[in-house]
Amino acid sequence: MPQPPAALPLGTLVALGGGDDDAMLALLGELLPTPETPVEIVTAASWRNAARTGTAYERSFRELGCPAARHMPVSERQPADAPANLRRLAKAGLVFFSGGDQERLMQLLADTEFARQLRQRFYEDENFIVAGTSAGAAALAEQMIVDGYGWRSLRKGGIQTGPGLNLLPRLFIDQHFAERGRFGRLAHALLAHPACLGLGLAEETGIIIRGGRHATVFGDGVATVMDAREAHDTNVGRIGRGEPVSGQDLRLHLLVAGQQLDLVSREILPSA
Repeated sequence: MPQPPAALPLGTLVALGGGDDDAMLALLGELLPTPETPVEIVTAASWRNAARTGTAYERSFRELGCPAARHMPVSERQPADAPANLRRLAKAGLVFFSGGDQERLMQLLADTEFARQLRQRFYEDENFIVAGTSAGAAALAEQMIVDGYGWRSLRKGGIQTGPGLNLLPRLFIDQHFAERGRFGRLAHALLAHPACLGLGLAEETGIIIRGGRHATVFGDGVATVMDAREAHDTNVGRIGRGEPVSGQDLRLHLLVAGQQLDLVSREILPSA
């Protein structure tokens, strides 16, 4: 059985696979300690209309009874490490990352003081919540898939991965998983990174992870859990670009709302 990391985070992580996020926003409103808890909305993953997206999320949170929801501008012209942003991060009870392009999001946040403080608060504050939908969900884990499509994703060079915000170690989160046929690219990513666990989230489907360990599925679709820890006869390290990848004994679970997973033991727990 895998051993827990030296320190597990105290905070709560919520990730949605994309699509309609009204149910997720309502859930986040319920998780906040008080209705007045500050909510910071980061739309940096969006190449266009980031401000408009932020305004729309502000309105949605406020309609749910969260009056302290504010858009935090982060872009090439508005760096994440702006003093005002760091002050707001220190007071936030929830940081929410919208969808778009996870690679762009990490280009703006990688190696920043903002990212360091976000992770520190997530590990030290049991009342702190970090959430994301679509690209915002993919960027929350240690690793993320930034490219890979269809049959090409099962050939060497057919996917591209990169570091995420690393709020949870040894984990990939892939979004729009069922709708965009992303099984192959997650399998390839895990064969290349066998220590990691893969979570493939369908649209309108998400996962709540408390204390860095216990994950509960919510929503209308399926969460796919893929584990390559015991995979063998993998050819990823010895084939050339464009050749098909192979591996044996990948472990797979299909989970629906209420079912639970222990991220450390990687075992399914009794339903909530």
